[in-house]
Amino acid sequence: MLALQITEVKPFMNKLFLGDTFDGFQLSEAVFVTFNTFHIDGSLQKEYYSSEELEMQQLSQQSWSFWRQLRPFCLSLIKGKHTPLEFKIVFRLAPANVERLVTQSQLALNPADIDGLFLNLHFRQGALTCTTGSSLRFFTLDKTVEHTWDEMVKKFLQKQEIVFC
Repeated sequence: MLALQITEVKPFMNKLFLGDTFDGFQLSEAVFVTFNTFHIDGSLQKEYYSSEELEMQQLSQQSWSFWRQLRPFCLSLIKGKHTPLEFKIVFRLAPANVERLVTQSQLALNPADIDGLFLNLHFRQGALTCTTGSSLRFFTLDKTVEHTWDEMVKKFLQKQEIVFC
């Protein structure tokens, strides 16, 4: 697990809510505390869609909503005169990107063995923390996946010109 402090909060918020920087991540969950507390479960409710819509929007194989689908709604929750009291966003790496990570890093592991690679954002009292997490479908003492994910997150943030310490 890696814990990073985002040092330039306003540019990060612009990338998060107004840009497409995080659109490729799936949303596991989000909580926004403003005048009320809003909880969002990112799991896709396929029953909501017709079979034609599922096919047309390529949602059949998807279990979680992408951030790009929920970002406008989340922005509407925090938009206004007041800064949110707090928010927590838990992203998960999309399955295609998990597969790419396993292949590129030559991990001795099947992508299906990875239950999730997570990027947690927590904003409170003007401070923004970013932590990583990983979940495997079996127990192991080997931390290679975790360390690989941590390094990938740091590279991603640097590439996006997100300043952290």
